[in-house]
Amino acid sequence: MHTLPLLTQQFVELPPFFYSRVSPEPLTAPYWVAFNTDLAAELNLDTDFQTTSNLAYLSGNAPQYAPAPIAGVYSGHQFGVYTPRLGDGRAILIGDSVDAAGQRQEWQLKGAGKTPYSRFADGRAVLRSSIREYLCSEAMHGLGIPTTRALALCGSDDPVYRETVETAAVLTRIAPSFLRFGHFEYFYYTGREAEIQQLADYLIRHYYPGCQDADNPYAALLEQIRNHTADTVAAWQSVGFCHGVMNTDNMSALGLTIDYGPFGFLDDYDRRHVCNHSDTQGRYAYNAQPFVAHWNFSALASCFDALVPHNTLEQLIDGWTEVFQTTYLEKMRRKLGLQQADKRDDESLIADLFAALQDQKTDFTLFFRNLSEVGNTHGEPLPSKLEQTFKNGVPPAFIRWLGRYRQRLRAENSVPAERAIHMNRTNPLYILRNYLAEQAIAQAQNGDYREIERLRRCLARPFDEQAEFADLAEPPPEGSIPVCVSCSS
Repeated sequence: MHTLPLLTQQFVELPPFFYSRVSPEPLTAPYWVAFNTDLAAELNLDTDFQTTSNLAYLSGNAPQYAPAPIAGVYSGHQFGVYTPRLGDGRAILIGDSVDAAGQRQEWQLKGAGKTPYSRFADGRAVLRSSIREYLCSEAMHGLGIPTTRALALCGSDDPVYRETVETAAVLTRIAPSFLRFGHFEYFYYTGREAEIQQLADYLIRHYYPGCQDADNPYAALLEQIRNHTADTVAAWQSVGFCHGVMNTDNMSALGLTIDYGPFGFLDDYDRRHVCNHSDTQGRYAYNAQPFVAHWNFSALASCFDALVPHNTLEQLIDGWTEVFQTTYLEKMRRKLGLQQADKRDDESLIADLFAALQDQKTDFTLFFRNLSEVGNTHGEPLPSKLEQTFKNGVPPAFIRWLGRYRQRLRAENSVPAERAIHMNRTNPLYILRNYLAEQAIAQAQNGDYREIERLRRCLARPFDEQAEFADLAEPPPEGSIPVCVSCSS
């Protein structure tokens, strides 16, 4: 089976004003850059998939597409300011298929040319940003964080004009749905209540069927979206992931991590870290992400004011903080190897830890990974690997915190060896550090794509120590400057 599966187009159940029919624009002389064999197996594709005909199909070069490809319309708040019409400006939905688990998955070509929603843009994506999204979406999947996936990456020597002249690429993205908060906002701000209900009914029917039997299915839908979103953002915080551009049009109605642009994982811990160089006010800084997600959910909930009573909407919005904090504390307890919940002490312990780490140039990922080697005994020397994560020396505030932490471990009768096993299943050894992505991009721009596949294979198992990938666990080279990434892609 070397051909594509028979695709259908479930989204066209919705009326035509939700989308436009479009045709991908071909790349000149496309070539394979990367192909995700793990995801291919999940989609029931043959591993020998990289044929000429499939390359043509996934690069926009097929002579015919069936079913007809479409691009969706939506709007959104960008940096808090409402933009009335956005839509899929360079992403084209070519259909959907049922995967090996029986779940329907949509196929989207990102960078496949202009659509009615491209505005003044060219509808293209560049190789650089496409490699970043290919790798990060798979890294997030490896971490167990809800995300869109990446199946394939095709390149071309066609020039694309950004800050500099770059080359074009088309990324095949996979997700159960690419619906966003902004889809609802578009119809809300154009006063089309019937369309909001149609869209909500579509979501409930296909993705949240458990809401159908609720007293108010639309309130139940909002509650599910809130809970999924809170869980995903809590997971971001727990691994030090910064999205970079949390506009409402970049928020998934399924709670997926979507639209990988100027993202970045923390190297040294800094609660104020901003990964997007366009974010001059720090609106989307690392520590602001939970608050922005709350604001975005409030914007979504407002769209349901004709379907859900006002007091219920207020309760759903006000309930965000507790839902987020509950799931965040649960994830942080696992990172710290704590077995018993003590909300007040947990909040204090976590806050005091991060206060001790702030401004100390302590590698976030390696700190938590090596914390598993700490013993329970008071006054026991720090494990050398943990001590090495403090570039400026171990601060006294951390020593004081460590005493409290060990006291808590002893109170729980924690067994160090068992705790280490559990902590290493939660604290990754490998993340997609920006310097690793930049190395893979530099090699790819010279025609060598092997590092992309090497990184993908490593990041698929981020919690397992893998001897052949020992170099990929290293922090950035000493003296390197943290990367602040552009939105251009």
